Amino acid sequence: MIVLGVVLLLIAILAHISILWTIGIILIVVGAVLWIMGAMGRAVGGRRHYW
Repeated sequence: MIVLGVVLLLIAILAHISILWTIGIILIVVGAVLWIMGAMGRAVGGRRHYW
């Protein structure tokens, strides 16, 4: 999710599309929160891990 957010931010900067900027920021924040929760050992989405 974080990578997708960064890609959208880059596209938004190059193409000057503000909605992509907003979506990119939201994806980065959500991805960071999920990453931190997973790193703390907390179950994310009802799963401790995805394999």
